Amino acid sequence: MDKIWQILEGPSLGGGVFTPEAVLLSLLLAFVLGQVMAWVYYLTHTGLSYSRSFVQALILITVVVAMVMAVIGTSIITAVGLMGALAIIRFRNIIKDTRDIAFIFCSLVIGMATGSQRYTVAIVGTVVLSLIAIYLWVTGFGTHQPHNGFLRFTFRGRIGPDSPIAAILRRFCGRFVLVSAQDSSFGAAEVEYAYQLMVRNAAKSEQMLCELRDIEGVENVSLTMQERLLEV
Repeated sequence: MDKIWQILEGPSLGGGVFTPEAVLLSLLLAFVLGQVMAWVYYLTHTGLSYSRSFVQALILITVVVAMVMAVIGTSIITAVGLMGALAIIRFRNIIKDTRDIAFIFCSLVIGMATGSQRYTVAIVGTVVLSLIAIYLWVTGFGTHQPHNGFLRFTFRGRIGPDSPIAAILRRFCGRFVLVSAQDSSFGAAEVEYAYQLMVRNAAKSEQMLCELRDIEGVENVSLTMQERLLEV
């Protein structure tokens, strides 16, 4: 048990010996930890920007960076030469999601830790980063809960503070603002109303529309909800 712990602790600050066994252990550990990050990304991903190649790239990046660290070893000359060689490469793939960039950095750091034989840092770091990502996903941290909506309908008459229409909007919406009240053409008595809403519960939007339609004089009710794709 003490021997395993010594292996996980990695070399001293002076650098470790990159034997074939040590390099193989680093690459295998990078592969395992890279899969952990890839699975966490897969489970917690939301939205339309999912890519299988990106998930696989997280694993490959971790292993490749671990191999790069093994190639560099303790040689500064090799590190500078490798930096010059990598500078020739041009990556033209655009990362659309900021969260994807965070996972790429996680894979890079984990690969650096395993490649430099800092196994404890790599394992503990992977566990902590995975728990943080899962926590943010489970709690929905940063999600804007109110749903913006735009309500339009026609009504024969004026809407006052004691109107049943206002009572329904107060019950289903956190707040609502009258955007316009336009009289219909040809001298008709109907008035076309437009409201901007902050709906408390989007699942009850249909119930709100049904109650509005049941009010005498209310016609042509329509509700447009803001797309949540902008938040993903």
